Amino acid sequence: MTGARLHLTFPEHTLQEPIVWRLGHEFGLVTNIRRANVQDRHGWVILEVDGSEDDLARALAWLGGQGVQVDRIVDEGR
Repeated sequence: MTGARLHLTFPEHTLQEPIVWRLGHEFGLVTNIRRANVQDRHGWVILEVDGSEDDLARALAWLGGQGVQVDRIVDEGR
């Protein structure tokens, strides 16, 4: 099991999609939204995720394919 803290930036075309839900259901990740801001044309989320290394890698690749910018937040406590 591994954990990561991510900053996800969503372009306008993804705002109506259940992106975080899909991370949990399709990739088996446990998600925890720490902070978020969604506006008309863009949004961002600070998201903690826990799961296997393989599931996390697949999820990150999928996010990139959806046009979501993914930045890992380095947190020495995790």
